[in-house]
Amino acid sequence: MDGFDWDNGNTEKCLKHGVSQTDVEAICRGPLDIFPDTDHSIEETRFFGIGRTEARRYVFIAFTIRTRDGKRFVRPISARFMHAKEVTHYLKETARRQD
Repeated sequence: MDGFDWDNGNTEKCLKHGVSQTDVEAICRGPLDIFPDTDHSIEETRFFGIGRTEARRYVFIAFTIRTRDGKRFVRPISARFMHAKEVTHYLKETARRQD
């Protein structure tokens, strides 16, 4: 990836949920489980990812990939901290995949 595609809309949407641009970028550069988001991939292919902040909090990120001038950018759509039940479910599913 060549960087991130931010504007006021996606910045505010992430901040509304308490997740900063810095958090999103760090999460995307670290270990991130990525899944296709087929429910919302109408005009462009979308994905969601699950990763953790430096403080080890789980974050759910919806994003797409945009290409401009031959470069590829991660375009965050939204990011939020995961609820405890979601984290528990995610950990069970990832443990199951590793067996």
